[in-house]
Amino acid sequence: MENLTATWEWLSTSPLLALTLTVGLYWASDKLWEKSGRNPLLTPLLVASALICVVLVVLRLDYAAYASGAGILTFLLGPATVALALPLHRQASHVKEAAPMVLGAVLVGAFFSVLSGYWVTVLLGGSAELAASMAPKSSTTPIAMALAEQVGGLAPLAVLFVMVAGLSGAEIGPKVLDLVGVRDPRARGLAMGVASHGVGTSRAFQEGQTQGAFSGLAMGLTGLAVSVIITWLVP
Repeated sequence: MENLTATWEWLSTSPLLALTLTVGLYWASDKLWEKSGRNPLLTPLLVASALICVVLVVLRLDYAAYASGAGILTFLLGPATVALALPLHRQASHVKEAAPMVLGAVLVGAFFSVLSGYWVTVLLGGSAELAASMAPKSSTTPIAMALAEQVGGLAPLAVLFVMVAGLSGAEIGPKVLDLVGVRDPRARGLAMGVASHGVGTSRAFQEGQTQGAFSGLAMGLTGLAVSVIITWLVP
């Protein structure tokens, strides 16, 4: 019994458990998504995140230990983001042709993202701290954390809002674009990248290389635009 307890204590803090749990549940979620006919409510990232939360609570696993064990996956986000340059390079001719559209979409999208995130929260009675945490929701997590603290928000709350923006955009974004009649793959990619950063870009690549390339470009430019615009719109 003591050996089993010692083994479990070692395993619960081992990177092996965190990696196996994360990769295994994501793989299972992806298979479920495929079998469901790619039901948007069963998006792998959403299902896998929910399952991981359940497992951590049921098994009473320490989240800090889990996050530390899965650190290699977090590290790989950097190279994965850089790798987005490859499809963007392949679409370079289309990007040059659409440069005015790209810049216009990013600037307008970033402006209204910060405007809605901050001022709508304030008008609905939210605190300034809550509003400041929500303002950078359409930028990627590292940028959002830094910007939220800079304008008086909380980094952990900013991470939560970034996740909500990404997941909700990936879930309902394509349906909304279909509903309003947006068919141009470049426009669809830009919309997903501006509103839902990395998660939206992942969803855009499922539609095609052009959508994914433009979404990746929009994601990077939106982070830069939000960094500038937020200092003007947030007191």
